[in-house]
Amino acid sequence: MITNQPSPRPLHESLVTDLNTAFPDAFPPINFKEDLNEEQFAAISAPIGPVLVLAGAGSGKTRTLTYRVAWLLTQGICPWEILLLTFTNKAANEMLLRVENLTGIPHYKFWGGTFHHIGQKILRIHGESIGINKNFNILDASDADSLLSEVIRNFDAQFFRNTDNPKSRVIGEIISYARNTCSSIEQVVKEKYPYFAHLLQNILLFNKNYQDLKKKRGVLDYDDLLEHWLSLLENNSSIKEHLQHQFKYILVDEYQDTNTLQSKIIDRMTPYHKIMAVGDDAQCIYTWRGANFENIMTFADRHPGTLIFKIETNYRSTPEILDLANQVLEHQPANAGYRKELKPTRRPKQKPYFASASDTKHQAQFILKRIKGLLSEGYNYSDIAILYRAHFHAMDLQMELTRLAIPYQITSGIRFFEQAHIKDLVAQLKFAANPADSTSFFRFACLLPKMGPKTAEKLLQLGVESSKKNQTSLLKALEHESIIKKVPATAKDDWLDMIYTLQDVTENIHKLPPKDITSIAIEGWYGTFLRSLYPNWQSRQDDLQSLIGFATRFDNMQEFLAQLVLLNSETSDRAADLNEDNLRLTTIHQAKGLEFPVVFIIGLAESLFPSKRSLEEDNLEEERRLFYVAVTRAKDELYLTHPRLSFQGGPPALLSPSRFIQELSKDAYQTLSLPNSYY
Repeated sequence: MITNQPSPRPLHESLVTDLNTAFPDAFPPINFKEDLNEEQFAAISAPIGPVLVLAGAGSGKTRTLTYRVAWLLTQGICPWEILLLTFTNKAANEMLLRVENLTGIPHYKFWGGTFHHIGQKILRIHGESIGINKNFNILDASDADSLLSEVIRNFDAQFFRNTDNPKSRVIGEIISYARNTCSSIEQVVKEKYPYFAHLLQNILLFNKNYQDLKKKRGVLDYDDLLEHWLSLLENNSSIKEHLQHQFKYILVDEYQDTNTLQSKIIDRMTPYHKIMAVGDDAQCIYTWRGANFENIMTFADRHPGTLIFKIETNYRSTPEILDLANQVLEHQPANAGYRKELKPTRRPKQKPYFASASDTKHQAQFILKRIKGLLSEGYNYSDIAILYRAHFHAMDLQMELTRLAIPYQITSGIRFFEQAHIKDLVAQLKFAANPADSTSFFRFACLLPKMGPKTAEKLLQLGVESSKKNQTSLLKALEHESIIKKVPATAKDDWLDMIYTLQDVTENIHKLPPKDITSIAIEGWYGTFLRSLYPNWQSRQDDLQSLIGFATRFDNMQEFLAQLVLLNSETSDRAADLNEDNLRLTTIHQAKGLEFPVVFIIGLAESLFPSKRSLEEDNLEEERRLFYVAVTRAKDELYLTHPRLSFQGGPPALLSPSRFIQELSKDAYQTLSLPNSYY
């Protein structure tokens, strides 16, 4: 930590003249020391060299970056010589508008934006030196997926016929992950997608043809914007020197979220290490999508002479919430992050609360009861957020909110029963229960390759006619050779697997309880189909498994299916308006960067949070950081809840409290004793 910082120097006279001539309203008086706390001032007034700012949650990170830009201007650096890199356009716009309000210099005079935005600007100017036409078009995610599908079909027209083969979006995810982490496709397949190892040579060829076709058509995807930017820096010394000379100083926001490709770009743009990286290693929670935790941990090694500043004064949360948050980090291993301690500025209030509920339904009842109390105390619905590790953890809560007509908004996506994979499975159960329900049949049948609504309708009609003619069941008729001949060639294998699963479900639908029927459906055709359909198939599989637990509450399929349909209908009718006073439900990953007066963190049980998969994959420390992020979203009140029983995927299982709760000292929270029922 630097002490004895120099006082602000006046603008260079020549720069004053230039800026005042160009921008008459520039530079109202700025008293840096008065506007900032000591930690912030020390960081923004550091010498123009390598600086790492570890900005704790709620410590004024954006303010620090904004004033650093203003400080750099006082040191003789022009607006257009400053490069500000962020992860969202919203963050970039907010920061540059703050700079404009502070300095009076228009925000568009600075180079600021996301990595991809800056990459495309640089390639428009310099890309021709590496064979990229400056008028290139950019493929969005959907366009890139379509192009990759075209490549795969051109290479192997039968590839998608095999249900075990991944869809184009999954292959695209493998290729993209390899590019952003600067890994080989071989390595990514081996470590993240071992069940596709037998397709490695195919994927390598698909990638080569995909890259060639993009070049031929003069288009770039998002990853190209970064890869070609790095290529400019590594393969064209004159342009590299030009860019290094153009940008006298670089600032990077949320540095802990950079991947290897982004880190390499930054390092090559700053040969003299004139860079400030701002981030918080304790909030690195995206390594699963390529963020490299080591980037922030080894920053000082790659930039000799780095000055490290810690901004630990927190303006968001009560002292009691911060005490709990600090205890979370105290249990990190010695080499798992920088040591820091959030310091409160607010007055003391109540301690966080811990409540152990009998199950997730009881947990939901407690939360709704407490929300009612919060509303009577003057809070609005929009002041309250409910955070969870995985989407299915909030299923019971969503059902209770719907039943009581409480308005809520899912920040992290659509509501549980509206998700495509949930509706797909429910459609199969509905059709098995009632083969006359052609609408349900069309929903899941049209998932098959080359299977459109007209083809599905034709096949179903043929099945109905064959069933009547041969006095057999519809599902038995749908596997008849005469109908199989009419199925598109690429869908035949899937079709049979689908029909066999439906036959198993139908055969047992009146013999077994709903939970067993649901399990049969999940373990059949669709459960396997998910793996090739979605890159995040594992989390979707967890959602489906949670339906088994929900089904245990019903004695027969009619009642179970009726409730599923009613729930989906009710949630669809009550879509929340972002501008209305709605309760906020969100995964913790989506809540990063947000804050709420009142926060509930639910599902704090072993195997739920930390998740079972994270423990199996040795990702405990990222789970701990995720818990820390969740805790530090709360401003006034924090509630931690633990369901003692889980019904997910089978018989009831006893859940112990999360290790993140057990690690805390007992005086970090107050325990609530809940009644057995609230109704």
